[in-house]
Amino acid sequence: MIVNMSYVRKTNIVKKEELLRVIGKLIKEKRLKKNKGILLLGYEYDISGSSIMNLEKGKRDVQITTLWKLANAFGIPFSDFIKEVESNLPKDFKLVDD
Repeated sequence: MIVNMSYVRKTNIVKKEELLRVIGKLIKEKRLKKNKGILLLGYEYDISGSSIMNLEKGKRDVQITTLWKLANAFGIPFSDFIKEVESNLPKDFKLVDD
């Protein structure tokens, strides 16, 4: 079977990088607001320090379970964290091009 690539939707890499940058920035802001170092936060919530560091730099795609742990660490509901991510993205942001 031959697939015509013009019909395959692809994630816009630039938009993915923007999303990861916004998530990373929020993680770092909230961590610093809690006055927690990367290693301590990671130890307390069972997340590797290198994972947190790479998330904060926007260099790692975050797993939903890790994001949930971080929302818990910051004392906010997961849904509120996601709303904050959305509010820091451009209006009508889409990760996948139409």
